[in-house]
Amino acid sequence: MKNIKLIEVASEIGAGTRGASLGIDAVKIAALDFMSNFFIHFPSEKIPTENKLLFEPIESPYAKRLKGITTMYERVSKAVCDTLKSNFFPVLLSGDHSIAGATIAGIKMAKPKSKLGVIWIDAHADLHTPYTTPSGNMHGMPLSISINEDNIEMSTHDIDEATKQGWNYLKNLGKIAPKVLPEDVVFISLRDYEKEEKNLIEKYGMKVITTNEVRRKGTENIVLLVCTKIILHKMCGWIW
Repeated sequence: MKNIKLIEVASEIGAGTRGASLGIDAVKIAALDFMSNFFIHFPSEKIPTENKLLFEPIESPYAKRLKGITTMYERVSKAVCDTLKSNFFPVLLSGDHSIAGATIAGIKMAKPKSKLGVIWIDAHADLHTPYTTPSGNMHGMPLSISINEDNIEMSTHDIDEATKQGWNYLKNLGKIAPKVLPEDVVFISLRDYEKEEKNLIEKYGMKVITTNEVRRKGTENIVLLVCTKIILHKMCGWIW
């Protein structure tokens, strides 16, 4: 616990609705109510945002505010990478889900030879791409960025060259792609995803622990199950 560093990212340009940037302060206020000193006990870094883009026209309908997302990916991945290289454990407090891809990128950039795993606790898979997105919001794309996937076979959009180049840059940030292999991703409490995302889950055999399974077995048992299988996988290469 001594070496934790907080990284605050009040960004919400990847989401379709407003308010995600307020989450950090909400957590801090809740901590005060519980008389917690967590937020004064550890060093903290605030990453500048590009939320000003919320008031500007959208350039790419299939990857909304892509340039701002790219800037945030660069800032956050560098902060995570530098934090790890300084022997601190990064704890990110952020707005919308698009920042998750930058977090994964920063870890991989700091440890390029290490094999990463992702435990994704979310109702949504966030496996869309500019080729498949129903909304264009990039908070639905961080995992596809991380696994370096376009999902072309399920494509419903023809994207312009600028969007294609920006998308490819994100996937290859740090000159490493993929950041994590699909088979090293575990979804917990996944319950709401489109056929395009289902295609990738089935294509790669990505492990899904549903909300019903969590309710049936209990949170503690699910955590124990996942941790046990991670240890077995690391020790002897056992596949889920």
